[in-house]
Amino acid sequence: MQLLYNTDMENILQENTLGVILNVKLVPNSSFNKVVDYTQDYVRIKISSPPIENKANKELIEYCSKLFDVNKSKISIISGEKSKLKKVLIKDTKLDVMTQKLMFVLNSVNKVN
Repeated sequence: MQLLYNTDMENILQENTLGVILNVKLVPNSSFNKVVDYTQDYVRIKISSPPIENKANKELIEYCSKLFDVNKSKISIISGEKSKLKKVLIKDTKLDVMTQKLMFVLNSVNKVN
């Protein structure tokens, strides 16, 4: 099992004046919703909804809301609405808080796989 460190997150998460941006590679039409893995640039998330009529994007926002324990109204896709590579803004949070939450999620994924 590979343990994650804050330095592993520096390209995946970026802080701005509104909150924190999470780089995501979305895999729609999956059989379940799950954080699968990560690279140095993004987190790969599977979503069960198809990429039509914005369904996958809406489900991604709902899934991130549950995953990071953040209200849905604080999450938006600011780039890549029609692409698999997306920038998801989580408003009113800090980089250190999101880094810890994401590291917990990814370390949990590593334990299962």
